Amino acid sequence: MAIRQDTIWERFLSPVVRLLIDEDGLRRYADSINWEKESDRYRRDDVIIPSYYSSQNFHGVKGGYLNFSAAVTYDPITQYVLPPNESIVRQALVDAVQVKPRRILDLGCGTGSTTLMLKQAFPEAEVIGLDLSAYMLVRAEDKARNAGLDIVWRHGNAEKTGLRDASFDLVTASLLFHETPDAVSLAILRESFRLLVTGGQVLILDGNQKTLRQLEWLNDVFEEPYIREYAAGSIDANMGAAGFEAVRSQDVWWINQVTSGVKPIATENVRHYTPTSIDNNDLEGLGSPAFGIMA
Repeated sequence: MAIRQDTIWERFLSPVVRLLIDEDGLRRYADSINWEKESDRYRRDDVIIPSYYSSQNFHGVKGGYLNFSAAVTYDPITQYVLPPNESIVRQALVDAVQVKPRRILDLGCGTGSTTLMLKQAFPEAEVIGLDLSAYMLVRAEDKARNAGLDIVWRHGNAEKTGLRDASFDLVTASLLFHETPDAVSLAILRESFRLLVTGGQVLILDGNQKTLRQLEWLNDVFEEPYIREYAAGSIDANMGAAGFEAVRSQDVWWINQVTSGVKPIATENVRHYTPTSIDNNDLEGLGSPAFGIMA
């Protein structure tokens, strides 16, 4: 297991944020759920947890996201550490959607914050949130239920989802890539390419790589084992290597970025949408096309 780093968060920011968080309320929430029982409803035997994920601490949480405490504390902390506002930052991804999606896959969905916003923006779409942590999915389902939103939550690895080729119009990932090695990020983009129909769109919301390179101290704010590798890389270049076209990144309040890519439209073998009922445990047979790239 990784040793916790002495970060700017631990030294300076955490004491301030703790004053703003209802820690007693968080404890009551954590105690109200049988996390092992509930997470077992999502845990799939065919999902192998990669070592880059299981061997590291993230955000100062021992055991990273394979720990129910991460699911409990993620939202209260994140609302204070995404300037200028978490909802504004996540909304930038939603606003960048250029397709009319019938099926959406949110990779590394965590507690489902962006997933819920996508469902609210596209209520007629089938929305699936996928994450390696079954604990995070428990929290995500709880949020969706309270919001009255019908979302499918699936335990899985974004590098190899096991879902069917060309079965989504939109694939998204929010605040995922800075927590993966660069080779894994490229693998996730290639998997996204496989999952998208021709004309489908991929959207990645994450830290602004240019800003992270220019301001080294930002890399020390949290315990992020892959942040420097992420900062040195290029999502744009990886999207191109994965086969995407029309790749472009836009700044989101200077400290974040949204990168978009489109799977090139082919003139042959364009899939046609067939309405199909959802089986939460078997999504492989579902399919639909992307509907019109808008200017």
